[in-house]
Amino acid sequence: MPQLNLIDPNVNGNLKSTSSPVTDDHTQPQQHRDHRDQPSDHSSLRIDLNAVNQQLANADATTVVEWAADVFGEGLVMSTSFGIQAAVMLHLVTNVVPNIPIIWVDTGYLPTETYIFAEQLTERLNLNLKVYQSPMSPARMEALHGRLWEKNDVDALNYYDKIRKVEPMQRALKELKATAWLAGLRADQTHHRKTLRQVTQQSGRYKVHPILSWNSRDIYQYLTTYNLPYHPYFDLGYTTVGDWHSSRPLMATDENERDTRFRGLKQECGLHLPQTEEEAKSLDSSSL
Repeated sequence: MPQLNLIDPNVNGNLKSTSSPVTDDHTQPQQHRDHRDQPSDHSSLRIDLNAVNQQLANADATTVVEWAADVFGEGLVMSTSFGIQAAVMLHLVTNVVPNIPIIWVDTGYLPTETYIFAEQLTERLNLNLKVYQSPMSPARMEALHGRLWEKNDVDALNYYDKIRKVEPMQRALKELKATAWLAGLRADQTHHRKTLRQVTQQSGRYKVHPILSWNSRDIYQYLTTYNLPYHPYFDLGYTTVGDWHSSRPLMATDENERDTRFRGLKQECGLHLPQTEEEAKSLDSSSL
């Protein structure tokens, strides 16, 4: 695993080269410049993913965030679920880009503790939080479609996720004019995430995964180094938490922490999966 900087989140990495993997005429600004001050039109960016992933292969997480801020400017956003270890990415990224828009998709079914945790982190880290929800209220959804999460059916769960998570997220990315999206995915979390690289594409946008190679020990070290809080459900045996009805504590028989989500029927909620069949085929045929 690449060496990670867990002590100083502001260490500069040397990623500049005479042959940039960014193939338009974009000129990278100085590091640590707030990306809100940069030009807004990044729609023409064309990035050589193979080249940039080779360039970032041994970079620490902070350097990856700095690279993304330099390249994508104000087209860069990040997402959070305010889950167990959410403070790590929120702290890491806002140390580099303090005013970055942070998308939180509120399903309307989160535990009370998640809402309180989100409020505390937002205040402590002075987050530029953008909250998005489905236009269909929980009550209306249940009246029309029933309690989808109670059905022992992956299609029903996928439909639930499409209504409550995927549509609000896609709307957020569009309204915020995002060209790139920072996400705190880790390769050791799901089968799909093992196939990812640090920089990928999804639905026409770039996705950047600064802590992709991190493990639980790295997360713990970062939390303790910066005295950051974790979600209170961690003390109840949860290693991951989403909606109150689709999360449970980790059990000895679980092979993966994501087995505790979605009644064990699936590992992903859909936010981080290809959005079209063509995109899925493209990913399958690549080296991602």
